[in-house]
Amino acid sequence: MKLNFVKLAGIAVLATGATGLFAGSSFAQDYPYRDITTAVVWGAGGGTDTINRMIMAEMEKHLPVSINVINQTGGVAGSNGMVYVMNQPDDGYTLVGLSESNVTAAVQGGWDKKFDFWYPFIVGGSPDLISVPADSPYNTLEALVDAAKAAPGSIPAAASGAGSIHHLNLLAIENGAGVEFKFVPYKGSAPGQEAAMAGEVALVVTSLAEQAALIEGGKLKPLAMLTADDAEIAGMTVPSAFSIYDGLDKYLPLKQAIGFAVHNSVGDDVKSALGTAFEQAIAGDAVAEWAAANKYDVGGQYGPEASKIFETLEANFAYTMKDLGATTVDPASLGIEKP
Repeated sequence: MKLNFVKLAGIAVLATGATGLFAGSSFAQDYPYRDITTAVVWGAGGGTDTINRMIMAEMEKHLPVSINVINQTGGVAGSNGMVYVMNQPDDGYTLVGLSESNVTAAVQGGWDKKFDFWYPFIVGGSPDLISVPADSPYNTLEALVDAAKAAPGSIPAAASGAGSIHHLNLLAIENGAGVEFKFVPYKGSAPGQEAAMAGEVALVVTSLAEQAALIEGGKLKPLAMLTADDAEIAGMTVPSAFSIYDGLDKYLPLKQAIGFAVHNSVGDDVKSALGTAFEQAIAGDAVAEWAAANKYDVGGQYGPEASKIFETLEANFAYTMKDLGATTVDPASLGIEKP
């Protein structure tokens, strides 16, 4: 009996050791070996949420795990969601779904870090354009600009909130064309577009994705794209403002950058695995078809290339807001250099 007890004890020891080895082996598995969560900083159904749900579904096809998308909204410029993900382990299992608008969180006091805390992936964005009400007397951008030059600061223009990408694009047109409009801020693109249709403002600057249905429905009349390329919509060609005014490339394009990010401090294995899945997803027909149907341009930048884009956006947004008196933190104190 004693011998049997010793044998049993030995077997137990071996079994315990084997269990320890198997348990420890999980730490040696390649990333990712368990499901990933993406926390989107904006609400369900919005552009950032929709794009993240689309790209995560496509990336899943090239990963051995699932990606669950949740929403962590609130705070200043999406700061609640960013802080939530920041406080998670930097192991690549919690991503943050974000957009170019999040670069102002720091200068508005939402958190205390530059955007380079993140290692970003840009799925794309929709280009901005200038449109006027359907019954507007202005049929070209030149006619609108000439009228504004004749009465500086008198023609009301909506471009979402102060410091938004739409507002920055309005400022870029003002600087590039040498004109001054009367900026009227609204709490979002939809209210600004509604104001244009109601005649409260003479023009509106928002994205093509946001205006498309209104243009196709004859509610808004597009005058110019704020990108280097023309656009086709509702059977018409919307010309590029670049072809109308020389020197706009000094200020434009400022484009949406919607996508997701992971802690910049994660290991190279995480960056590589996410990058490979992202590249494969972006190259797929599903992304191209979705973007075309929803009036989005596909980006596809990630890592250093995407970081450079966000660095430029961060600097432009931060100092524009400072000049407007809309910041609570000096951008320079965060290490953000003036553009």
